[in-house]
Amino acid sequence: MSETPLLGLPLIEAAQAQKHVTHNEALLQLDAAVHLSVVNRTSVAPPASPAEGDRYLVAASATGAWAGNSGKIAAWQAGAWHYSRVCTHIGH
Repeated sequence: MSETPLLGLPLIEAAQAQKHVTHNEALLQLDAAVHLSVVNRTSVAPPASPAEGDRYLVAASATGAWAGNSGKIAAWQAGAWHYSRVCTHIGH
């Protein structure tokens, strides 16, 4: 699947079935990234009971459900973790 270069938002492909799935995924990622604030930026493991909409900057050497997502924003949405890249191009 193609994605945008900065935020990694999914792009709808030509003749793609169920376009609403890709569109809704992109909206969830934008919802997590716009006016960004995080609960914590040093955690390496997800909290036991996150609240809907909680966002964390995943620290290096992440474990558990966050493993492999270090440096990303982890957002708890609809009962699952969703990950977005952190924009590193600010000021460039």
